Amino acid sequence: MTATPLNGETDATRRAIIAAMNRLLAGTPKRSTGRLNVSQLAIEADVQRWHLTHQHQDLKDLFQARVAADEAKRVTHVREQDSYQELKKKHADLQKHARLLEERLQLYATAVNLLSRELQAVTERTEDTAKVRFMPRRPRQLP
Repeated sequence: MTATPLNGETDATRRAIIAAMNRLLAGTPKRSTGRLNVSQLAIEADVQRWHLTHQHQDLKDLFQARVAADEAKRVTHVREQDSYQELKKKHADLQKHARLLEERLQLYATAVNLLSRELQAVTERTEDTAKVRFMPRRPRQLP
């Protein structure tokens, strides 16, 4: 997040509030808990809260707007992260499914190869037996 510049600010209170705002939004508070609210901004700036709510409302509004923008970005980031994790899971599931299909394909290829060899062996045997000429049997005499 870009820091609010101190350009042209001569009032020490405004400079302290802007510096505190920049520290809080950067996540490096010195005096406060780091929560992004007006009370913590006042503590961080070492000013009383009424300075923000009555004297420097523009800085309070700017701070709240930047906090809202940061929160919206965070929510968007979390949503994108969730969808990324979901896509990673789907990808892993698809890879697992593809591995299972490849194993099944290998099994089917082996079975087809075995069946074609058996068919070839049976066909060759029939051709060989077709070349043999069978002699008619002599009829048996019954007593």
